[in-house]
Amino acid sequence: MPNVHILIKRLDPELGIPKYANPGDAGVDLQTAVDFVLAPGERKVVPTGVALAIEYGYVGLVHPRSGLAAKQGITVVNAPGTIDSGYRGEIRVCLLNTDQSSPAEFKKGDRIAQIVFQKFEEVQFDEVDELPGTFRGKLGFGSTGR
Repeated sequence: MPNVHILIKRLDPELGIPKYANPGDAGVDLQTAVDFVLAPGERKVVPTGVALAIEYGYVGLVHPRSGLAAKQGITVVNAPGTIDSGYRGEIRVCLLNTDQSSPAEFKKGDRIAQIVFQKFEEVQFDEVDELPGTFRGKLGFGSTGR
């Protein structure tokens, strides 16, 4: 049973309210509000026809849809895209066609991405001269690999 309420404004009355595809899913599907084609290697900011008022202390994280990624090479460029609780504009998704030869065609109402809502903590930065040591230390990017 939901314990977080998100206010939603439909900017396009022809589109439905985003919904979970299956019980227990973390992501809610977002639809495109327009027809468009993504050429190979092309990126485009796509409107979804909805604006949200996300409860303070929560963030909306926009992720690619795994089926689009696997079948057509469509991804979200800045994945996950961050929708802060103070933002009230239309949710738009920056999509990229990673396929090298095939364009991807979308019709209004097609599911293009998913949004996951997550609680977060605000932090305070306390400046110090030295950080406490760890086993990994400053070994850097890729240091826990092979």
